[in-house]
Amino acid sequence: MYEELKSTWSDLIAPGQLFEVETLQVRGSPMRVYKHAPASLRDIWLGTAAYSDREYLIYQDERHTYAQSHAYAASIAHWLSEHGVQPGDRVAIAMRNYPEWMLAYWAVVSMGAVVVGMNAWWVTQEMHFALRDSTPKVLICDQERLARFMEIRADFPELVVVGVRLAGETPANVVQWSELLASEPAMPAVTIDPDDDACIFYTSGTTGTPKGAQLTHRGCVSNLMNIGFGQALQRDALTRAGLKPKGSMAPGEINVALVATPLFHVTGNNCVAQGIAATGGKLIHMYKWDAGEALRIVETEKVTTFSAVPMMSREMMLHPDFATRDTSSLKSMGGGGAAVQPDLTQKMQATMENAAPSAGYGMTETCGIISALSGIYLVDRPTSVGRAMPTFEAKCVDSEGNAVPTGTPGELWVRGACVIKGYLNRPEATAETITDGWLHTGDIAYMDADDFIHLVDRAKEMVLRGGENVYCAEVESAIFADDAVAECVVFGVEDERLGEEVAAAIYPKPGATVDVDALRKSLRDKMASYKIPRYIWVVGAPLPRNANGKFVKREVRDALALADAL
Repeated sequence: MYEELKSTWSDLIAPGQLFEVETLQVRGSPMRVYKHAPASLRDIWLGTAAYSDREYLIYQDERHTYAQSHAYAASIAHWLSEHGVQPGDRVAIAMRNYPEWMLAYWAVVSMGAVVVGMNAWWVTQEMHFALRDSTPKVLICDQERLARFMEIRADFPELVVVGVRLAGETPANVVQWSELLASEPAMPAVTIDPDDDACIFYTSGTTGTPKGAQLTHRGCVSNLMNIGFGQALQRDALTRAGLKPKGSMAPGEINVALVATPLFHVTGNNCVAQGIAATGGKLIHMYKWDAGEALRIVETEKVTTFSAVPMMSREMMLHPDFATRDTSSLKSMGGGGAAVQPDLTQKMQATMENAAPSAGYGMTETCGIISALSGIYLVDRPTSVGRAMPTFEAKCVDSEGNAVPTGTPGELWVRGACVIKGYLNRPEATAETITDGWLHTGDIAYMDADDFIHLVDRAKEMVLRGGENVYCAEVESAIFADDAVAECVVFGVEDERLGEEVAAAIYPKPGATVDVDALRKSLRDKMASYKIPRYIWVVGAPLPRNANGKFVKREVRDALALADAL
């Protein structure tokens, strides 16, 4: 089936085909691009008008068609234009995953302005930093974010503020969302260059202030085409091999996706929300993540796609309602934003009736995915995330930036159309991260003989124990194989003799007990002894996560005392 995969790949990118690839000079570096890609996200959104009668945005008992959404987006864009927002200006969005998020997003990018995605979890100080850094003309926010902003309102006297889903009396100098919707539905006529900024998403670094990644229209559109390429590749390759791919959509079937991760990150926005809209699918929004509620929505709305961080898929399958809810509509289940552990891939393959397990790998700095793998290919190579998509060159390098041999771990560098322009107002950070167009991902990986990427760990999360590299992701995967484990993070702690020691925090499944001695014994059969955690904590509450659902290792480590470890 791998020969079919290679030949299908070549055919899909051949001259004259939809996914034909060419190399252009972009911002001074050679970049692989899709020759027939639309020029901008405006083109993507305007093209979805063809789905006018279909349902598009669903939230609780609210349902919006594409036709309604286009009228709303045009009205929002017209209002913004009438109030001084011009192409290149910025509009900040700070809210939960309400339908208004996507309506505002499409309005802003379609008029040539730039969305600033504000992390809805930010406290007032963090919001203040991002507003100072990005200097938007307009802030669109919900009740909770508005309350935080009002504490610093005096520092932004010129900022126009629009309130969404406000309760009670509207504060002075705050415009109600309804005023925007009442504006004339006339989308401004603009010309957008592919390398214009489309949005600014802030990276969630563990130290220092966040960096505003400048995602371009070219990068976002190329990401959409990469997703489409990956789906076509899998389908056509398996057909050539005479195999029926699990998770195939029926002819004419409409894709229905549950948005489980925040829209201010590329996973939820670029990979799920944009991809669904581009193909005329339906987006289901949630007030907040809840595995039981997600299962109810899957059953009620006949969800076909669930893509989130892997822990969310795990939680759904561990939930007491999983056995009684109808999940047969699901065709794809998996995630990105963190490694999909091999045991989870196996569980999804064995448990899900129609859904193919999937794994995507990408970053904010690549506007979405770098690679993806699903179905029997992922089951066959569960430690891999597939080949880098056609718009990327990829290599693994040593500390000097020299390519390492096949099969040897090194930092993964990628170059191509999806790489960001840079970090807003941070030329030094941009220069440190991007060299001659090559993005330093910060991920340790190796590439096999078929150019499949195998992630090993984040470079900054790797534990250096007595001169030996310990990759936390490898240890976590081994611990997750224990059926009593619900959540787990592995990290390093300071050690006077070895520099660092390996530590793990484990949250057991409800009603289960983690036998630490038995766990360590089982790990000895899977890995070298220096990788086995010296310190293990079995905690009584779920581990802390950030807004995108990833575990926050720093918080876990800081909350634990070595004296309490087992």
